Amino acid sequence: MTEPDIVCEGLVRIFAVADIEVQALQGLDLVIGSGELVALVGASGSGKSTLLSILSGLDQPTAGSATVAGRHLPSLSARERVDYRREVVGFVWQQTARNLLPYLSAVENVQLARAIGGDRSDPARSRDLLELTGVGDVADRRPGELSGGQQQRVAIAVALANAPRVLLADEPTGDLDEHASAEVLATFEAVNRELGTTALIVTHDPAVSEHVQRTVQIRDGRTSTEVLRWTHTDETGQEHAMAEEFVVLDKVGRMQLPTDYMRQLSLRDRVRLELNPDHVGVWRGDSPVERVDPPAEGAPVDAAPADAPPADTTAAATAPPTRRSLRDHQGETHD
Repeated sequence: MTEPDIVCEGLVRIFAVADIEVQALQGLDLVIGSGELVALVGASGSGKSTLLSILSGLDQPTAGSATVAGRHLPSLSARERVDYRREVVGFVWQQTARNLLPYLSAVENVQLARAIGGDRSDPARSRDLLELTGVGDVADRRPGELSGGQQQRVAIAVALANAPRVLLADEPTGDLDEHASAEVLATFEAVNRELGTTALIVTHDPAVSEHVQRTVQIRDGRTSTEVLRWTHTDETGQEHAMAEEFVVLDKVGRMQLPTDYMRQLSLRDRVRLELNPDHVGVWRGDSPVERVDPPAEGAPVDAAPADAPPADTTAAATAPPTRRSLRDHQGETHD
């Protein structure tokens, strides 16, 4: 069985400024399989960019483990980190000025990245990468002569110059309009499909859901929820885009209930749990639950006690995830 390309276990990152400590990551767990195309979302300050900095080898965790393509990042030496960034991962920044040298043409930017990685053979390979990312027709233009979307697609070609196992992108559509964003996201999709490159995209762009199979949300430095997407073909042969949302349960049993669930059911501080054969019930801590012994054999079954939790509250808090189409997800927001 193929090993995952990204494995994070109990990842912690603490930043200290003067006498103040800020925990950007608080025991984050994440597994991304080989060839997956994944979006990472979350509010500002949730830890997304910190995670990406660690996975790219630009930063080190305070505690925990991060392994990318078989490399255990905390144990790499300075020289091994340089080789790791050259050979194992490719990176696309939000700011195009960090991706491309302005005095080189698009193809020269790709050729330079290949030369730094030690590959000076077959110059046609650089143009092939530009063709793959949809900008082969502007190969001889400099970045200043390209649109923002074209610059980002050239940047993706540069990131792929040395055939990395993993492609990382930090808000690659953050400075682009809707049309250009769609083109850039479609490029990531094409690269993942044609080359099988594992890709992790940090983004606020809601349109990313149309281009990835999996969306992971980070909240307060931990993975919170995941949305998985697939295509379902009904009995008439018509295809439907489907999605299902899951809450992430870590190794010690912690999970983060969706904010809208907690708000709607007024869940805070302590909550009451009840184990059932196929689910766990969750109630407010101030809602008493009367335990009723099962009736004797042959005895009539009474209605639920008057002070039991309302049926709609119990159902809302305990119902298993429902399979919904992507249409049902439109308009949802994540904290």
